[in-house]
Amino acid sequence: MSGSAGADASPASVLDSLPGDLMMWILIVSELAVFGAGLVAFMGVRLTDVSGFALSQDHLNRTAGAINTIVLVSSGFAAAMAARSSGSRRGLTRIWLGVAMALGAVFLWVKWLEYADKARQGIDIDTNGFFTFYYLLTGFHAMHVVAGLVIFLLLMWRPSEGNVTAGAMFWHMVDLIWVLLFPILYLVR
Repeated sequence: MSGSAGADASPASVLDSLPGDLMMWILIVSELAVFGAGLVAFMGVRLTDVSGFALSQDHLNRTAGAINTIVLVSSGFAAAMAARSSGSRRGLTRIWLGVAMALGAVFLWVKWLEYADKARQGIDIDTNGFFTFYYLLTGFHAMHVVAGLVIFLLLMWRPSEGNVTAGAMFWHMVDLIWVLLFPILYLVR
């Protein structure tokens, strides 16, 4: 049967208009669901001890959290610039990936300083419910930052356009999670 290509083409779906790879979107949505469940659990437990959570929250370094927010969002900008340049300028793509990696490393360093300060105060994952969630959520997030740095390292070696886009998508998910964690853990009373 002959016919025009337009007549045989199926209608475009919403999935066809997503940038990047569908599997990366599935990963992102699943990771957001895991962090979302953690934040919902945190908020639920917080309701059982509002004053205790507020007192514990006072031990957090809000300045360090704010600095890390700026650092990670800036790193996301660098990842976006890497994706933008990936189709035509490999050298520039590698530079932007390097900037994103350096800022990601700064994020981890600041987070390590926060953890070290808590340790000096005798605060650990077993201190109370607030700090159990604090360490679980921020530690799981830090593992995602490390994974993102590994992804960027691999992309610096082989910066193909599709792979850099997928890596930037992952990194933006890491950014988004921190942008949710920071106010809920550090600021919301």
